[in-house]
Amino acid sequence: MSYTIGIGLWILGFPGLFLAGYRRFGALTPFGSTTWLAGLPTLAMLGWTTYCRFFWPKLHPPTWNAPSYTFVCWLYCSSYDVVWSVTAYVIALLGVVATLLAMRHQDADEYALLGFGLLALPLGLPALYEGYRRTTVRQPEEL
Repeated sequence: MSYTIGIGLWILGFPGLFLAGYRRFGALTPFGSTTWLAGLPTLAMLGWTTYCRFFWPKLHPPTWNAPSYTFVCWLYCSSYDVVWSVTAYVIALLGVVATLLAMRHQDADEYALLGFGLLALPLGLPALYEGYRRTTVRQPEEL
């Protein structure tokens, strides 16, 4: 029981590290909010997806309470069906695209961030926040 509670707290608390990093160091890093709220969660997703797919010791039978950073990862860890791992890579690729769009301030950057954030929940919470912030904050040319 304590294992399940600990894993749940880690999974739900980890996105808070990116939000706290943005709050404390956001203005000091290149690309500010994009680095903390989109780039680093995407990098974490790519790294963990690779680790889970190729290096994680697979339990047989798969268990429902494996450490999972997104819902898609949970589906992979609960079944070891490769389609879910590939799906996680596709979502991480969307995160890369969303990060690049946000760095260049392209027109659809907020929607790409929202899409990545929703698909990568709960790890995508920082990107979801950044996408929402970009849709509600009035841009200087609109003032």
